[in-house]
Amino acid sequence: MAIGNIYVIAGVAVIGGGLFGFDISSLSAQLGTQSYKCYFNQGPDGPPFSNADHCTGPRPLVQGGITAAMSAGSWVGALVSGPLSDRLGRKWSIIIGTIFWTIGSAICSGSQNIGMLCAGRAINGFAIGIESAQVPVYIAELAPPSKRGRFIGFQQWAITWGILIMYYMSYGSSFIGGRTAQTYSTTTFRLPWALQIIPGLFLGIMMIFLPESPRWLARKDRWEDCHAVLTLVHGKGDSSHPFVMSELQDIKDMAEFERRHADVTYLDLFKPAMINRTLIGLFTQIWSQLTGMNVMMYYINNIFAMAGYERNAALLASSINYVINVLCTLPALIWMDRWGRRPTLLVGAFFMCLWMCVNAGVMGAYGRVVPGGVNGVPSQSMEVTGAPAKALIAGTYLFVASFAPTWGPVSWAYPPELFPLALRGKGVALATSGNWAFNTALGLFVPEAFANIKWKTYLVFAVFLFAAFWHVFFLFPETAGKTLEETKAIFEDPNGIKYIGTPAWKTRVASKASRAAERGDLSAKYGEKEAMTPPNERAVHSETNV
Repeated sequence: MAIGNIYVIAGVAVIGGGLFGFDISSLSAQLGTQSYKCYFNQGPDGPPFSNADHCTGPRPLVQGGITAAMSAGSWVGALVSGPLSDRLGRKWSIIIGTIFWTIGSAICSGSQNIGMLCAGRAINGFAIGIESAQVPVYIAELAPPSKRGRFIGFQQWAITWGILIMYYMSYGSSFIGGRTAQTYSTTTFRLPWALQIIPGLFLGIMMIFLPESPRWLARKDRWEDCHAVLTLVHGKGDSSHPFVMSELQDIKDMAEFERRHADVTYLDLFKPAMINRTLIGLFTQIWSQLTGMNVMMYYINNIFAMAGYERNAALLASSINYVINVLCTLPALIWMDRWGRRPTLLVGAFFMCLWMCVNAGVMGAYGRVVPGGVNGVPSQSMEVTGAPAKALIAGTYLFVASFAPTWGPVSWAYPPELFPLALRGKGVALATSGNWAFNTALGLFVPEAFANIKWKTYLVFAVFLFAAFWHVFFLFPETAGKTLEETKAIFEDPNGIKYIGTPAWKTRVASKASRAAERGDLSAKYGEKEAMTPPNERAVHSETNV
């Protein structure tokens, strides 16, 4: 018997996002440890453990490659996930991802050299690419419209929890071994990398007991199964519940329309009628990377080292960053569907741009260039002390507090809402691949940037955030509260802009009406007359529905 509680379904599925979080901090927490720097040392002291007090770890470009290996694998995994999900289903694509996660984690844990570590991280990334692309699709196709943002947003919350849990596990393991070259232990990094297998196995096993996406079942003409899942999740066992019947009819009408376009490929995403929503979905994920947030996660220890923190103090102070990330994601989970997608993204871009400018100003005005880098690490190229150091840390914390309730959850919730059923799996996969492509590039770029252009690295991200703000304002429509089938009306509005549809700034949140419809009051959403009209014939007359 499949589990029907949507909170349980989402809670299990978003562990896939938690794996991403585990992977982020499984590396970031290790970058400042002496065991990692000595075992993978490429500094002037040569082989591992030759002089533990002077180990500098991999060279900046190599460290960027180690970091980017996961992102590169994720890019491939995201692209593969589209056809995989369309063929085998959302549920089983997630399960397959957990198999690759287990293999990659085992290789990382047993790494004997940098090449082996990169290979393990690439396989881990392949798994994360599948999970990050298809978990939002799976949840979007099961969640009620009025709470869809909340449930998909759980993915971001799971990411923050994964980061926090793995970071403290890594922090605890950093005390394993002694303080001399002979007693540093590789268990410091092998143990956390082995333990991250556990959540992957748990996800794979629990997914077996969850239902398949009703919309994927509809695409396969499994209508009885589709109706049964809708009844289980939305009807509380009542197969004739008004909302279940309305949603089933919506799906039937959309599936019939798309049956004429059954043989779709990635190229269909770039046809004139689809290009706008494809670019919106793609840039939602691209901008989320160009905010610089994942850079803050991966290289946070470098920032704290430049602010004068010693190794253990930097690890502990960095963990506060992750606690803020977890706590500040909560407001979005509670209110994002009421706030809407557009205002949330605009507010986030504005404040993150502000904090990036603050950090650039502090480093530029008060920072001192350190030849060779702090602790001999080239990417730790500057040093600030006293009040400016505190301002730098405050700016970093405030940046994270601005990302967590805005671009963090919305960047996962938004893309699945944009695409029609036939192209949703591939559309979200392409959008997510943009995330990982830019994550890969930034993973390589940031260590070299801090080593060469120093404080100006912050300005680069500030410019990206400024551009993101105006892109959202002019082209990102509001989708909160609408069924996945209703978003079609936004992009194909005959009175709107050709190939764009309703102007983004004219769209509104529709969560209140959707909540009433989910309780069985269809008239609250469609009006008395249209509540009795087949969904495919309903006109969209008001800004509430648009």
